[in-house]
Amino acid sequence: MVAVLDLNAELGRLTQFARTPASPEADRRKGLGQVAPYRDGAIFTSKFSGSGGWERHPNGDEIVHVIEGETLLHLLPDEGAQALDLRAGMMVIVPKGMWHRFEAASGVTLMTVTPLPTEHLPVGVEAPR
Repeated sequence: MVAVLDLNAELGRLTQFARTPASPEADRRKGLGQVAPYRDGAIFTSKFSGSGGWERHPNGDEIVHVIEGETLLHLLPDEGAQALDLRAGMMVIVPKGMWHRFEAASGVTLMTVTPLPTEHLPVGVEAPR
């Protein structure tokens, strides 16, 4: 059977969460929703402002689509740290195993296709290296 997903309805269930370094993990989940399973992971939506912790996906690339707002995506490729300024309508593919984190001062709404598992570092860690 073919599944039809109502992305607007999924986004309507989320509340924008203001991330801080002291935010408990349970509170951080309030702005995150799993839309559907997909391959070895899932399709997620999220609404947040503030900074997230470093993460990476050892089993595959992650697709990130900015639906509303803007975010600074910090990446740590082998050639050195870089940051991408992403706005609504933009997409990026984060390569398998690359450490990355999001920073959204004014708030952002994302949809991601994320392979699991995800490795997380605590929020506030300067860099994983």
